[in-house]
Amino acid sequence: MFRFLLNLFFPAPPRVAELEAMDTAAFRAAVALCEWKPHEWLLPLFPYENPLVKTAVWEIKYRGNAALAQLAGTLIADELAEWLAELYETENFREPLLIPIPLAQGRRAKRGFNQCELLASAVRSAIPDMISVEMSALVKVKETESQTKSKNRAERIKNLKGCFAVRSPEKIKDRNIVLLDDVTTTGATLSEARAALLLGGARKVIAITFAH
Repeated sequence: MFRFLLNLFFPAPPRVAELEAMDTAAFRAAVALCEWKPHEWLLPLFPYENPLVKTAVWEIKYRGNAALAQLAGTLIADELAEWLAELYETENFREPLLIPIPLAQGRRAKRGFNQCELLASAVRSAIPDMISVEMSALVKVKETESQTKSKNRAERIKNLKGCFAVRSPEKIKDRNIVLLDDVTTTGATLSEARAALLLGGARKVIAITFAH
């Protein structure tokens, strides 16, 4: 109902229809992968400044667009599968657990969904034999100001300090974790979530994002 009303009063732009008609091959032909990889544990895929990428992110994040979440999740899964195969051999990264970045309770209630959970479900459906999903082990325990309002990395880190916690340590103890977010900028959100998981007992934590 929410999506119906949203589309009724705020129709999606023509670019959305273009995206919804794409398969992964068409998207890859239109948008090249990012070349920038800031950390060995973090893999961002597509450049956010590309209009197609930006539209996809906004549609998933604010409209809960299931078709585009499936497209983006499949694209993430394709790259993640290659990375996991490599890590399996080089770092004994086995039986990985996919954890989407959580929203604070208030924001989740207001929005009605977590876009990262939509992506995680799509990734899981694309590579079910390679990864399992855990939606509740990591929680956001305090609301934070939007990262887009923070001026620099130092402010972003301060804004996020202590905002994540592990609710169920037994679910992540000695596990290999893949964090999933829709967009990363400085990597501060993922760094804070990663630190919480490692403190909670995770063996190794890497991260992948749809856009940077």
